[in-house]
Amino acid sequence: MNLITSAIGQGLLWGILGVGLFLTFRILNFPDMTVEGTFPLGAAVAVTSITHGVAPILATLLAFGAGLLAGLATGILYTKGKIPILLAGILVMTGLYSINLRVLGKANVALLNQPTLFKAKFLQQLPQYFDSVVVGIFTVGLTLMLLAYFLQTELGQAFIATGDNATMAKALGIKTDWMTILGLMVANGFIGLSGGLMAQSNGYADVNMGIGVIVIGLAAIIIGEVAFGELTLNQRLVAVILGSILYRFVLLLVLQLGFNTNDLKLISALILAIALTLPTLQQRFQIKRLLRKGVTRHE
Repeated sequence: MNLITSAIGQGLLWGILGVGLFLTFRILNFPDMTVEGTFPLGAAVAVTSITHGVAPILATLLAFGAGLLAGLATGILYTKGKIPILLAGILVMTGLYSINLRVLGKANVALLNQPTLFKAKFLQQLPQYFDSVVVGIFTVGLTLMLLAYFLQTELGQAFIATGDNATMAKALGIKTDWMTILGLMVANGFIGLSGGLMAQSNGYADVNMGIGVIVIGLAAIIIGEVAFGELTLNQRLVAVILGSILYRFVLLLVLQLGFNTNDLKLISALILAIALTLPTLQQRFQIKRLLRKGVTRHE
C-alpha cells in the first residue's frame, strides 16, 4: 500500500513537469531542451532559499520564477537571436548547469532539519507518503485550473494559434514571437515548480537531477494520449497527470520484478519508445483488418 501511495504522490509531482512540457511540445510545437536545466534550477533555488531561512511556500514560488527566467532566455535566443529551436534550448540548458552550481554552492545540498512543504504539521499526522499525495493534488489542481483559465482567454487562444500555424497567426495580427516567449516562460515556470517540489519531497537538490527528465515528461504525455485517446485540450492536460501516475506504476512494477535501479533511465527510454510506437502499430493493425474485411467481402 505504501508503494502505491508513493507512486501516486510521485506521479502527481512529476505530472507538473509533464504539463509544462506539454505546453511546448504539443501546443507550441517547440521541442524545448531547456527542461533538463530548468528542473534542477527550480530545485536549486528552492533548496538554497529554504536553507537561507526563506519560507517553503515562498521558496517554491521562487523556483517557479526561476523557471520563467530560463524560458525567457530560450525564447529570446530563438525569436530574437534566430538560433534554431533545439540549439537554443541546449545552449540555455548548458549554461544553467553552471548557474545551478553557483546557486547551490556545490554539487548537492540536503534539507536536513529544514522546513519544507511536506513537513507541515497537519501533513505529519497523515499515514506515510500521504504528504506527497496531498501536496500533489493541491498543486496539480491549482496548476490545471490556472492553465484552463489562461487557455480560454484571448491571450491563451493567441498562444494556441501560434502553435497551430505561426504564419496564419501572424497574418491575423498576433505577435507570434512574443507568444512563443510567453509559452516558453510559462512552461518552464511549471517545470521549475516541479523541480522545487521534487527537491523538497526528496530532501535534497543535485545539479545532475535534470538528466533524463525530458524522457519522464514525454512519457507522461505519450502514455496519457495512448491510454485515453481523443480528448479536448483541458482533458488532455488531465490525461498528462494521469499518464505520469501510470508511468510511475509501470516503473514500480519493473522494480518489483527485480530489475536493477541503475537501469531506470534505460527502462524509461524503452517505455517511452514503446508508447510512441503504439499508435503506429494500432494503425497498421486497423489497416490490415480493413484489408482482410475487404478481401472477404470481395470473395
